[in-house]
Amino acid sequence: MNASGWMQLALYVGALAAITKPMGLYLLRVLEVDGRTWLDPVLRPAERVTYRLMGVDPAREHDWKQYAIAMLYFSAISCLFTYAILRLQPHLPLNPQHLGPLSPHLAFNTAVSFMSNTNWQSYGGETTMSYFSQMVALVIHHFTSAAAGIGIAAALVRGIARQGVRTVGNFWVDLVRVTYYLLLPLCLVYALFLVSQGMIQNFAPYTAATTLEGRSQTIVQGPMASQVAIKLLGTNGGGYANANAAHPFENPTPLSNFIQMLSMFAIGSGLTYYLGRLTRNQKHGWSVWAAMLLMFLAGTLACWAAEAHGNPIHRQLGLAADGGNMEGKEVRFGIFNSALFATVTTDASCGAVNAMHDSFTALGGLIPLFNIQLGEVIVGGVGAGLYGMLVFVVLAVFIAGLMVGRTPEYLGKKIEAGEIKLCMLALLIVTIDILVFAAWAAVSPWGQAGLNNAGPHGLSEILYAFSSAAGNNGSAFAGLSANTPWYNTTLGLAMLIGRFLMIIPILALAGSLARKKMAPASAGTFPVHGGTFVVLLIGTILLVGALNFIPVLTLGPIVEHMLTLQGEVF
Repeated sequence: MNASGWMQLALYVGALAAITKPMGLYLLRVLEVDGRTWLDPVLRPAERVTYRLMGVDPAREHDWKQYAIAMLYFSAISCLFTYAILRLQPHLPLNPQHLGPLSPHLAFNTAVSFMSNTNWQSYGGETTMSYFSQMVALVIHHFTSAAAGIGIAAALVRGIARQGVRTVGNFWVDLVRVTYYLLLPLCLVYALFLVSQGMIQNFAPYTAATTLEGRSQTIVQGPMASQVAIKLLGTNGGGYANANAAHPFENPTPLSNFIQMLSMFAIGSGLTYYLGRLTRNQKHGWSVWAAMLLMFLAGTLACWAAEAHGNPIHRQLGLAADGGNMEGKEVRFGIFNSALFATVTTDASCGAVNAMHDSFTALGGLIPLFNIQLGEVIVGGVGAGLYGMLVFVVLAVFIAGLMVGRTPEYLGKKIEAGEIKLCMLALLIVTIDILVFAAWAAVSPWGQAGLNNAGPHGLSEILYAFSSAAGNNGSAFAGLSANTPWYNTTLGLAMLIGRFLMIIPILALAGSLARKKMAPASAGTFPVHGGTFVVLLIGTILLVGALNFIPVLTLGPIVEHMLTLQGEVF
């Protein structure tokens, strides 16, 4: 842990804090139907035409059930559309490598993965996907799944901010406005920046090169910059190339690496300011942001320390060096930037990686795994992080009310049994999703057949895969051979459950809160800002996470660390 790492961490936190308010203010304009932006002269006509073609009345809002149904219809149809493209790939244009169709189970897994904003990949991008599949089947989901997540977060915030109404917004309006006014303009600028850093953007066939040793090598080409921009801003994470952000084309320079990490947090961080502004309690928004920041810093420092300390087995063999654990890391990024990227991507529900998490030390790999299992609420995915965090906020307020013997209130609204049941349902769905599928795989021949490591590390590989799927993250320990019918099917099901069975109770919570009347604050009202609230919120998140996952984490990375100290390897 050196001075350079500390300086980079301080720079990162400073840049994140600097962009949070401007992003939040812009989100406020985008997420309001009548909000004005500087892009209106260009995009308003396109927006109106889109509504007309869709048969949507932008002035007519949905209640939570109508919002959920619209979201489910859109997701199902877009998933079938993607599945068809992947199965028909050899018959479609822009396939200079003449790549064949995906198998039925891989096409199902991939279509569900990108539709659910997970972007788990059981394949190598450059050897499996044509340019058409990358641009049409996959990149469209990068935009729409991210826009849907932001819209759901906005629906929940509207439910908190409104009173005595049944509506929480219009799904189609949120989808269109977020895509047109936020994601497309940002990605256009971002992609041009990435090209300036050396990232490719073309339709050329792959390059056949001869190495210095005289061997042949195929170098990937294609429309990479346009996909990488939205995969990071939309916290999607699916890599154009199999090596993802470790590939020199996907992440060419230290500056591109820094901006990629910053872009994963940009929208999620801005949504906390949007929360404070819409609820007319900016201190609350900053308190939620502060809780996210403190947990992010704790995870970063823990992961960095574990990797900088190196593998315990090396010290026992007298091979310890000041360089720490460099296995699975790019030398051009080093230990700190690898640990920071791993923490950011699993905090942000992104899944992009610039190092192989399977090669981290046991405790270093524990951090990204636990980040996902907490629900990726530490900034989290675009939209998903905020609505996941607000579930914990409601629980924290409920606990505070019980402690002081008052009816719990959140921003003037009473929190009753119905709201708590919905919150617990959202949390338990993801927990059960992870643990049941991981347990099934751990004791089944099909699950064990995919392992490349035995013992507790093998369990960690299985647990990470289903945590990533259920948490809609998409990163992997990479030691697991998951491109099999059983893994592709079960992981696809885990993604569907983790995305949609969690969203339904959250939208129901939005509808319940929107119908409630606000009561004026009194002397006994628990303040949802300040240090006490931040500590209570963090404690609630960690307590729930610990109760749910510490037993299985003990059998995985924690036992692995203990055995490594005794000289055992896996």
